[in-house]
Amino acid sequence: MNAMVTLSRTDFDAVVTDLDGVVTDTATVHEMAWKRMFDGFLATCPPREGEDHTPFGNEDYRQFVDGRPRTDGAAGFLISRGIEVPPEKLHALAQQKDRDFQDILLKEGVRLLPGAVSLLTALRLAGFRIAVVSASRNCSAVLRQAGITELFDARVDGVIAAELGLPGKPHPAVYLEAAGRLRAAPARSVVVEDALAGVEAGRRGAFGLVVGVDRAGHGQELLAHGADVIVPDLAGIDVVPVVPWSATERPQT
Repeated sequence: MNAMVTLSRTDFDAVVTDLDGVVTDTATVHEMAWKRMFDGFLATCPPREGEDHTPFGNEDYRQFVDGRPRTDGAAGFLISRGIEVPPEKLHALAQQKDRDFQDILLKEGVRLLPGAVSLLTALRLAGFRIAVVSASRNCSAVLRQAGITELFDARVDGVIAAELGLPGKPHPAVYLEAAGRLRAAPARSVVVEDALAGVEAGRRGAFGLVVGVDRAGHGQELLAHGADVIVPDLAGIDVVPVVPWSATERPQT
């Protein structure tokens, strides 16, 4: 199922990549923060009939939370457990998750995933325009902490999405906004994602290629949600370098 993907400027003009779980390992931090918040909430209120209060797990993160805005993620998980809360409580839980994320991030730091910098650098050298997309409102801080802000030409994160009133993934709005900021047609753009909601957004947006990054053995699900091809990590994406004019000139005879 895994394959090698080759990106060429002949076929595409831009690459729009997710941040958490693709470029940085902050997806792990997000999952830890969600678990801390949800498990704390579930432990403090006795379950009513029809409610499931078992601890938050990795499958819950992948199915209901990963890649989505905080409030959407909180609502999706609670609905899956048959739990109803008023809007103000839902907002409070989302805020608590953000505080937990920032606390864990401060302690754990930001780790770049293998191959991220080399891929982004190769894309820039080949003339691709690059945007980063994240549902997180902490995207800018994560980029700064990782030292990779300058590797992107555009950013569409949770702050910008809220300002523009853009719906979250799996709606394609954030990816379409990113392509627009790169002045690139979706059909000439590549989406790189590790989340089910993200690859679905790329497919709904009619992007030219949707690459699913599968580090956890969920490639079949990524394909089912819209990925065109699966790579095990960013080393599975090759970039055709730009050949200097001098190297293509025919010698005079």
